[in-house]
Amino acid sequence: MAHTVFHTCSLCEATCGLKFEVEDNCIVSVRGDDDDVFSRGYVCPKGIAIADVHHDPDRLRRPVRRNAAGDFEEISWDEALDLVAGRLGEIRAQHGSNAIGFYWGNPTGNNHGALLMLSSFTKALGTRNRFSAGSQDANPRLVTSYELYGSSISIPIPDIDRTDYFLCLGGNPMISNGSVMTAPDMRRRLRAVRERGGKVVVVDPRRTETAKEADEHVAIRPGGDAAFLLAMVRVLVERGRVDRRFLETRTSGWSEVERRLAAFTPARVAAFTGVTAETIERLALEFADARSAVCYSRVGVCVGRYPTASTYATDLLNIAAGRLGREGGPMFTTPAFDIGRIARMSGLDGHHRWQSRVRGLPETLGDLPSTVLADEIETPGPGQIRAMVTLAGNPVLSAPNGKRIGAAFEKLEFMVSIDIYINETTRHADVILPPCWNLAEDHIDLLFNAVAVRNIARWSPPVVQRDEGELADWEIMLELTERLGGGPLGEPWIDRPLRWLRPFGVRWTPTGFLNLILRLGPYGDRFLPWSDGLSLEKLKAAPHGIDLGALRPGVEERLFHRDKHIHLASPRMLEAIAALERDIEAKAGENGLVLIGRRELRSNNSWMHNLPSLVSGRERCVLYVHPDDAARYQVCDGELAILESRVHRGEVRVAVTDDMRPGVVSLPHGWGHADSAPWQKVAGEHAGVSVNDWVDDSVVEPIIGQSILNGVPVRLEPLHRAA
Repeated sequence: MAHTVFHTCSLCEATCGLKFEVEDNCIVSVRGDDDDVFSRGYVCPKGIAIADVHHDPDRLRRPVRRNAAGDFEEISWDEALDLVAGRLGEIRAQHGSNAIGFYWGNPTGNNHGALLMLSSFTKALGTRNRFSAGSQDANPRLVTSYELYGSSISIPIPDIDRTDYFLCLGGNPMISNGSVMTAPDMRRRLRAVRERGGKVVVVDPRRTETAKEADEHVAIRPGGDAAFLLAMVRVLVERGRVDRRFLETRTSGWSEVERRLAAFTPARVAAFTGVTAETIERLALEFADARSAVCYSRVGVCVGRYPTASTYATDLLNIAAGRLGREGGPMFTTPAFDIGRIARMSGLDGHHRWQSRVRGLPETLGDLPSTVLADEIETPGPGQIRAMVTLAGNPVLSAPNGKRIGAAFEKLEFMVSIDIYINETTRHADVILPPCWNLAEDHIDLLFNAVAVRNIARWSPPVVQRDEGELADWEIMLELTERLGGGPLGEPWIDRPLRWLRPFGVRWTPTGFLNLILRLGPYGDRFLPWSDGLSLEKLKAAPHGIDLGALRPGVEERLFHRDKHIHLASPRMLEAIAALERDIEAKAGENGLVLIGRRELRSNNSWMHNLPSLVSGRERCVLYVHPDDAARYQVCDGELAILESRVHRGEVRVAVTDDMRPGVVSLPHGWGHADSAPWQKVAGEHAGVSVNDWVDDSVVEPIIGQSILNGVPVRLEPLHRAA
């Protein structure tokens, strides 16, 4: 019998509402939900293709183990879970807890069950060698928030629907529909800014899809963002346009910051940024004069050479101009499910509480930088990683110098992956445990509602029923956690009674736990029968979600320092600025070729290239090259060329385009599927190359250990010369 199910798109940050038609437990159609309170019917090609992931014949349905011949063979769940827990337990007993490494990938952010199990699973392993995809693109944002506001999850979100001036650096929200700014249908939102008389300015080395929609595009040099923004703040100081009252009442350390801004005049940074002093000054005054304005920076900034300084400078401009916490500026969300509260309760929220063993790089929100992963496997000594667990992650494609990581995985004593595919990373595993995947589970937008441009709450039922014996990600993690001596909450005083009550039908579930968080949250009913507040039952009765209103003015509720001030003169932030200042003169004259990444509408990091609907048509994994550079290096449009960095030399196909700034070339992220071709046939036929193979894993920003994925020095030459 056919029926309709409304379910949030659990693929990316946009969290669009979808309408599924299901017949005999098969999805027959997917389209946008016109009545969704947030996305209003918008959906991108990835959302339409979500059913293809569920029905993909190459997706694993049962656990597999590598046999003596090196092939994967199916085994039962009990055998698989016992084998994994047994081997991990043996290695932990022999070499210590830190001998086990754990890496989790971006899809976990769209899975509330797996997300809630991260802390307790890590505690059960006992390891500090935990890594995530976030250390490739999000840690500068998390550390800046922690230093300024006292919590990594206190993240200012652009009030895009009410702003009159949107300044965007290193982000491409037309393609991402927001990144740490959940906002489906950004084309409509950006056009609305212009329709109400506002302005959109994009600062990026590439004329991105968002830049083409903007009123102005500024082609900055890669790595110039922090200096550009600090020079804008300097202009506001010189012109008397800073909000002194806000700085005096809500911040500490402004005088020290103001003194350091003296080094960042527009004239001094012009050569370093590739942006004229006149342009910097004009944009600063436009920003100050607008009725409302917000500066937003994202992945391109977070993976550049000065990521912490750039993210800090983004917030500093907003704060100095008096925009933080005001309508049309950067504002803090009031989420129904407060993930910041959960992070603080579980002890995750924090930074630099421990360091990596080999290179001494700091932890952020419980994770070490992934750029040290190969070091920790290859380097002998106490704490050397000898076993690895990966969860919905593919570091071989997403971390710097992925070929080295793949080779390091081959040296492990044991490896297990929780994943739906055999991919470039999981092919190295001894055991793969495949979850039933998202559409067979209920869904709550936990993480991304905390960074959305509007306060909303949604619960989605399963779209299809599980096959017999299938387990969800969180159930796999819970089974392993309990076999390793832990429990669902990672706290013995709670987990022990839950274990005792399990024979009586009392069982912890992530959705049940979130119902508790919801009912005790800012919109909750507090378990009062006469309250009209929220509970899970009320969410279930609203299939298109509940709109909780626009972002609320104010900042105090999201400041977690004891003095309730924004700490502008954080030592780490000042250190980041000092490092930038030292480099300005030395590097202003550099003009060599550098490589940056990019995001594609039909790609979702590394894991949706096995779907024919998303890889058909023109070749997308191509190197964008400006016409001047094509002539200079004698490469031609559509032909193969050789791209070389310090760590890798390989072939790429060239696409000549004036969308690039001269001196900058670009490859998309997430490709390079030749090694997974035996198990992912479609991806193997459209293999492409991995941009991160050219990224030097020895080069990091020392403040937080951030990978430098943009601005990688490279050389380009025609294929015939190499031959």
